[in-house]
Amino acid sequence: MPQTVNDRLFSEAVHHAVDLHSYSNWVVRRLLGQINKTDARLFAQLQIALAELDAGSFTVERLDGLLISIRAINAEVYAQFLAGLTSDLAAFAGAEAAYHAGLFGAVLPAQISFTTIGQEQVYAAAMARPFQGRLLKEWASGIEADRMTRIRDSLRSGYLEGKTVAQMVTEIRGTRAKGYSDGIIEIDRRHAETITRTAVSHMASAAREQFTAANLDIIKAVVWRATLDNKTSEPCRLRDGKEYTPGTHKPIGHSLPWGSGPGRYHFNCRSLAVPVTKSWEELGGAGGPELSPKQRASMDGAVPSETTYSDWLARQSASRQDEILGATRGKLLRSGGLTVDRFATDKGRWLTLEELRQRNEGAFKRAGL
Repeated sequence: MPQTVNDRLFSEAVHHAVDLHSYSNWVVRRLLGQINKTDARLFAQLQIALAELDAGSFTVERLDGLLISIRAINAEVYAQFLAGLTSDLAAFAGAEAAYHAGLFGAVLPAQISFTTIGQEQVYAAAMARPFQGRLLKEWASGIEADRMTRIRDSLRSGYLEGKTVAQMVTEIRGTRAKGYSDGIIEIDRRHAETITRTAVSHMASAAREQFTAANLDIIKAVVWRATLDNKTSEPCRLRDGKEYTPGTHKPIGHSLPWGSGPGRYHFNCRSLAVPVTKSWEELGGAGGPELSPKQRASMDGAVPSETTYSDWLARQSASRQDEILGATRGKLLRSGGLTVDRFATDKGRWLTLEELRQRNEGAFKRAGL
């Protein structure tokens, strides 16, 4: 049976979410790499500054004086982070605006017109709207302040405990052997990653919101779709499949409120807000655009049936499955009898291929691997 317009919108929304995750990964790698480079200079300067202060002459006031240059470099780190992220987001806003125009142009009958949106419109809307209670620039300044506090407090404790400068710097930064992931400021790197991913999702949601608002004449509802796996939050599970009015986000036929942002309930939220178009009859029927019987059937206005990410992926082409999972996992999905949830632990950690082989040797044999 041919897919309806809304079936296609849902399917493409899931695939686009996969692309957004890949894009977020790229932005995170680039920005964290930038932070790590500047951090090398920060910690070199920190060692120089601390060399002037031995345990016998330590005072809080003297330490704070020595940390002035460190504060300046730390501020520079996050100024660069914010500048890099906002630059990426500005370009991304244009790409998302073009994506929605291309998607609706591809799935709607040509006789049905829709309104496009622009890059500036999307970017301005996203940057003016807080996510998780703060604007992007406020989140960046918060990370900067928190990290500097963490550095200062660790040094104060270190001097009182009689640690050497090398010990204190290593404790703060971490060890090279572990990629500096074992230092106390690793929490700030994780915060920067979370803010980056949420900011990308926020921009994508703003583009969807702006497009929906511009096309209320053809969009009748927005459906919440959660990524149903072992990492999905309970609020998102509860909202999965629930309909809301476009623009106002009032519940339709239920009482569960919309999330805390446009299509997002919490940090790192992976839920989707999928538009549902009106049916041909709702668009005016015989008094509306002239459509063939096949086109009218495609415009039935029905919400796509509830499905999980695993269900969706199982219906995709082999090339798309390999694009998402990799060639080996793609064959394990198609021929090895494994489902998507088997590729990760119950805590959501993605298993390596060797770990998969140890756990599922039979699946590898069935797939000819």
